[in-house]
Amino acid sequence: MSIYLPSTMSKQLTLYTSTTCPYAQRVEIALAEAKNAKFTRYEIDLSNKPEWYAPKVNPASKVPAITYGGPEVPPDQPSPDSVKLNESLVLVEFIADLYPESGILPQDPVLRAKARLFINTVNVELSKVEQGGGTPEVLIQAFESFQAHLPPKGFAVGEFSIADIALAPVLLRTHLRLRHDLGPWKPGQGEGQKVLNALQEPTLARFWQYVQDLQTRPSVVATWREDLVLPKFEKRFRALQKENELETKSTCFEYSSHLDSGNGSLL
Repeated sequence: MSIYLPSTMSKQLTLYTSTTCPYAQRVEIALAEAKNAKFTRYEIDLSNKPEWYAPKVNPASKVPAITYGGPEVPPDQPSPDSVKLNESLVLVEFIADLYPESGILPQDPVLRAKARLFINTVNVELSKVEQGGGTPEVLIQAFESFQAHLPPKGFAVGEFSIADIALAPVLLRTHLRLRHDLGPWKPGQGEGQKVLNALQEPTLARFWQYVQDLQTRPSVVATWREDLVLPKFEKRFRALQKENELETKSTCFEYSSHLDSGNGSLL
């Protein structure tokens, strides 16, 4: 359980999260960017959620969620006097408002708008992967479209922001799946490697640089547990492949769903 918080802030903040959940990772990245933030981190087992969690924290019974304010109490005994908040992108902006010094929500209103627009625009592009069945060819086309929205250098709107926080967990997991050939295709045919090879081509150089910049961002590194995410992916995809159930609807959770406001019970 991690604890961080600025001396200027007296209200308690408890994050209910899950290490393998992409939506929850967004909020953890935001808190890591707010270097002086103090909070209590409480891990929720998504396969065996506590009975008190839905009625006392999040009626949707999903993560991430936050309790804010109220008395200091054990996380498994949330106070009715605390404010209950959920939805990953809402929580990311909440953290940005609490800790403006983090810089994750640009001060310039134009850049703020661009960051939000970037999230929506890329969501549309990645939804095409869902519609196209997630094949290597469709993935590569989506990456090319994604790349067209990036500036010549830096992050989504220049400095690291809410836009990058929204995308980082998606791209980390996509890259992980490709490296281990996990996707809507038969295993052992090198389809994942085909996409990885395309990422090394000059035509996708800017997109690949962006992915690498995200992968090495300290807040992303600190909140990414590949060793825990991979076994879940392997179990899920191998079972689907074995049962021949890798239809479009079975794979969409990796793309468009991750960019919606999302709650992360999928992983």
